[in-house]
Amino acid sequence: MTEPLNPRLNAYRDDLADIRLKGQVSAARFVDGIPAVVAVPLAPLHREPDHDAFLDTEALFGERLLVFDETSGPDGEPWAWVQLDDDGYVGYTPFAALERLGEETEASLPTHRIAVPRTLLFPEPDIKRPPVADLPMGALVTAVEEAEDRNARYHLLASGGAIVQQHATALGKDVEDFVAVAERFLETPYLWGGKSALGIDCSGLVQLACQMAGIDAPRDSGDQARELGTRIAGIEALQRGDLIFWPGHVGIMVDGRRIIHANAHHMMTAIEPLNDALERLEKKGATLSAVRRLAAKVSEAGASED
Repeated sequence: MTEPLNPRLNAYRDDLADIRLKGQVSAARFVDGIPAVVAVPLAPLHREPDHDAFLDTEALFGERLLVFDETSGPDGEPWAWVQLDDDGYVGYTPFAALERLGEETEASLPTHRIAVPRTLLFPEPDIKRPPVADLPMGALVTAVEEAEDRNARYHLLASGGAIVQQHATALGKDVEDFVAVAERFLETPYLWGGKSALGIDCSGLVQLACQMAGIDAPRDSGDQARELGTRIAGIEALQRGDLIFWPGHVGIMVDGRRIIHANAHHMMTAIEPLNDALERLEKKGATLSAVRRLAAKVSEAGASED
């Protein structure tokens, strides 16, 4: 018997489905997705069109997606049923968070990615002006011009406003140490479904850190445990960058004995001895389920246990 498609990664309901799934699922009708882009710093992706519904993940400014349906929430607010281009996640987001995309040209494609946990978006190239928003790490922007004043150099964005140049990197210029990216989120509040410095969960931390290093990573820890890197046996020779999995949880080895993970025990991203995490989770009935090693460069200097 064929296993049903994962509805978190495939857009289908009884009444409506992605036309690309025709012949694979049953639905009353099939439609083409309409291309759109996230036009706010963070767009929540809920399981239902309701701000109180379960939060699965967040889409970042500049992310591309497909809109399959528009519906109304309990208060009449319009919501979109969407699928993200990058990791395929499906869910509902407020329609006001999106802008429809026309045919993209080379000039409209993203050129840079925000490379710091948060950066400010100024209305013009002047750091003394009150910012209009802040953009999270991983957000995609299209820089169309450059500007400079006595304080900073700026990218002027096609979407409007200016950011300081040192907070963004050109697409394709990946960081060399994804663990160092994760370390920048120390003490970030734990948020189920979160994916930014305002709040992040365990698999969101891994996915975002990997993305900044040019590594495609699924959103869920279960998928990460199956798809990322190669499986290694045991925990006797762990090294910086190894991924440690429990059912429903993942962490990253900072060195041979310590782990960094966004977790509900600390209610933030924390570094602690792996043995402490193993003992605590085992008391809750969760035993180590997998260890994976990525074929990714990490900084040997960052692996110090001092």
